[in-house]
Amino acid sequence: MLRAKGMMDVRVAAELTVSKLPRDWQWGVYCGLEEVLRLLEGKDVDVWGLPEGTVFPARTQSGVRLPLMTMEGAYSQFCLHESPMLGMLSHSSGVATMAARCRKAAGNLPMIAFGVRRAHPAIAPMLDRSSYIGGCDGVSSLLGAEMLGMRPEGTMPHALILMMGRPVDAFRAFDEVMGPEVPRIVLADTYSDEKVEALAAAEAIKLDGVRLDTPSSRRGSFPDIVREVRWELDLHGHKDVRIILSGGLDEKTIPPLVQAGASGFGVGSSISSAPGIDFALDIVERDGTPVAKKGKYGGRKRLYRCSDCAGFEVSVSDKVPACRDCGKEMTPAEIKLMEHGRRIAPAETPGAIRERVLEQLSRAVI
Repeated sequence: MLRAKGMMDVRVAAELTVSKLPRDWQWGVYCGLEEVLRLLEGKDVDVWGLPEGTVFPARTQSGVRLPLMTMEGAYSQFCLHESPMLGMLSHSSGVATMAARCRKAAGNLPMIAFGVRRAHPAIAPMLDRSSYIGGCDGVSSLLGAEMLGMRPEGTMPHALILMMGRPVDAFRAFDEVMGPEVPRIVLADTYSDEKVEALAAAEAIKLDGVRLDTPSSRRGSFPDIVREVRWELDLHGHKDVRIILSGGLDEKTIPPLVQAGASGFGVGSSISSAPGIDFALDIVERDGTPVAKKGKYGGRKRLYRCSDCAGFEVSVSDKVPACRDCGKEMTPAEIKLMEHGRRIAPAETPGAIRERVLEQLSRAVI
């Protein structure tokens, strides 16, 4: 259509925003940008925006939709990529945000991404990368771990115990066969009471930890089970044995388990099945003239952030806004990422992006 009407060279500015975050989220974690920039390489577009791993609200202090990314160039250069770009950012950011919410709930306790069993294997690397960036300490898929330069993490499966016949036989076989680099963490909830199997494991092998994956239909009060297991292990001289939990965990169920004595978590479905963030990419300027569809804010905007309270604001002029909360003059928040399809900002490792997320999560304002 653009070619037929002679509009292939019409230049626009388009911005990425979200009107409202899912559920009751007050903030999200921006994730998936690296894939978008790789998609746009070689296209004659300029890109500005927030770095990947930024913790962001849906709107600025004045209520304007926050522009996380702004693209400038002929619309024909990127219009065919709009849908894949939005899909990359929406899904990745949703997963990273849920992982970050669970990370805040778990405090400093270890947390492993277990969600690849709840999603198509074709997207396992994306799920693991986003989960790690959001705050998980490790991942469970082979391909995801390889992409991140990590060792995949997990524990023995229930199937091993069922195949061996008796839990103690499975515990001993696991200890005999697996290499010394593999932590001795065994499942302690297959047949009998969790504390009984945990003690049996601790007495059978030199144990690093037990994992409790008791189905919710059978567990009653999960925190009480954790307290019982912790009590019995401590009582019998196994204070160093960790208690790792999995099964239906999220940011609401984790805090009571932390208080009960959990040592770490494997979080799956709540992260891998997190709601996507409903980003939109809208034209806000055409040939230098502000335009906007109904419900959007026209004009190319400059994005600023307060260094004290981390609040955002935009300006359509050169005037630098002041923070509405503390009155301090804000500083530019967006950086130039791409010029004429060439990367300006170097690619960052997932570890560096994750550190950015964790630093922001540590602030009291989040």
